[in-house]
Amino acid sequence: MKTVALVLAAALMAGTAQAQTSGPIDPARLSAIVNQLASDEFEGRSPGSPGEQKTVDYLIGQFKVLKLEPAGDKGGWTQEVQLQRLQVQPGAKLSVSVGGKATALEQAQQINVATLRPVDHVSIEDAPMVFVGYGVKAPERGWDDFKGVDLKGKVAVFLINDPDFEAQAGEPVAGKFGGQAAAYYARWTYKYEEAVRQGAIAALIVHETPGAGYGWSTVAASNGESFDIVRPDPAKDKLLLQGWIQRDLAVDVFKSAGLDFEALKTSARSADFKPVALTGATFSADYGVTHSQVTSRNVLAKLTGASKPAQSVMFSAHWDAFGLGAPVGGDKVRHGAADDAIGVAGVLEIARAFATGPRPARTTLFAAWTAEERGLLGSEYYGVHPTTPLDQMAANFTMDVLQTAGPSKDVVLVGYGQSQLDDRLIAAAKAQGRTVTPDAHPERGLFFRADHFSLAKHGVPVMLMMGLGGGADLVTGGREAGDKWVSDYTAYCYHQPCDAWSPDWDLRGAAQDVELLYSMGKAIASDPKDWPAWKPGSEFKAIRDQTASLRK
Repeated sequence: MKTVALVLAAALMAGTAQAQTSGPIDPARLSAIVNQLASDEFEGRSPGSPGEQKTVDYLIGQFKVLKLEPAGDKGGWTQEVQLQRLQVQPGAKLSVSVGGKATALEQAQQINVATLRPVDHVSIEDAPMVFVGYGVKAPERGWDDFKGVDLKGKVAVFLINDPDFEAQAGEPVAGKFGGQAAAYYARWTYKYEEAVRQGAIAALIVHETPGAGYGWSTVAASNGESFDIVRPDPAKDKLLLQGWIQRDLAVDVFKSAGLDFEALKTSARSADFKPVALTGATFSADYGVTHSQVTSRNVLAKLTGASKPAQSVMFSAHWDAFGLGAPVGGDKVRHGAADDAIGVAGVLEIARAFATGPRPARTTLFAAWTAEERGLLGSEYYGVHPTTPLDQMAANFTMDVLQTAGPSKDVVLVGYGQSQLDDRLIAAAKAQGRTVTPDAHPERGLFFRADHFSLAKHGVPVMLMMGLGGGADLVTGGREAGDKWVSDYTAYCYHQPCDAWSPDWDLRGAAQDVELLYSMGKAIASDPKDWPAWKPGSEFKAIRDQTASLRK
């Protein structure tokens, strides 16, 4: 295997094809780091595997070379993340009864359930079912689907997405949740969280492909396996059972209970909607659960601020990938080169730029998260157990999949319209002679599916740089070539062995994108009075506002 130094030298010798147009961020160095992290030696970087130890050692070594300071537990470089792996056992007995007539349901067929509490057995017997529309409680938008209904001991049945997703022109809800651009209220994770807060014993989401953004095969792929961080009181945060049901099943159950599914979907788009009991309909479940703990690690480094060390700006990416799997073309390593070794490379290059320049007023933090591919769990753990106050974190910049097809005339922004960081990106891109293009598919909710979201939930203003939000307008080939890169990558290489480093990559565009985050972060880190804010209407503004008095 080539060493990083040899790969770097080869890339630099390639010379003019990789001309430096991205300030201190070096495309060749990005390539060399990815080549190392995505090599066979690292075995796909799965948490808890031998590949994790190699990855953690490599990252600590890089941070030490840059003379950064450790920012993990007890003055070390890492933060231990206790993960829980849970698996619904084969032979799960699942059924819906209407009017005393029971219908058995097969796991991963009509229904797909999981349990995130570390229990040995789940038993739910004839729990009443209640349709709660989209399951949204958003006081800042004048919306409450629950209307005080008592869900204790009951199963909440939700629609996927949010009330605005299928709104018709002229309906009062149209535009209230951002149109087809998914708000957090659209995400299945939010619905389960809200069901816990409302006291439900379980929650089932009706699957519809347009609203979910993916087909039933994606839902069923987990087959009852799930991961979570280890929690002191899992019952406080997680349902006993959560899952999805096929749309056809939902329609039949509603009809048997004397209800019209489509009519209720329409009524759920009104702020006057009230929960509807599925009269005579109950849900039962009986199955075993295996659960075990795995210890993994976030890797954390910092440069302490010159005058405001308690304040911070963070740059982050996830180090984990999917490890070893079934061979494809003879390759069993799911290398995770673009997803997300290239993001980690971006973090290291930004760290290098800060380390070789003047120390800014605020502390700059550099994080490599574990277990993103298991549900954003490394960053979720940090959000619950931060090593620095989140109310003093001015911004988080996250990189997760950067395009490898060359320079572009624009940068595609996932989550456009959420915070004032958008306006700063527009100015930074203009300085590069580029523009900003909003995410081409906001209905897919990519903004809620990367590690920055774990910090947004705690109010930290965030920005995600992700190449999957739509094809960039490439200098060579235009938008068509950019879209082809996205479609080819997602169709053939995403989470597959094909996601491997290539000497044919052109990382000039990726380097420019990384430089945008560096220049923005540097400006914010240098001015302790600069506090980017969420824009009115953002789901996270109210959370941040609660700690406003602490930022002076």
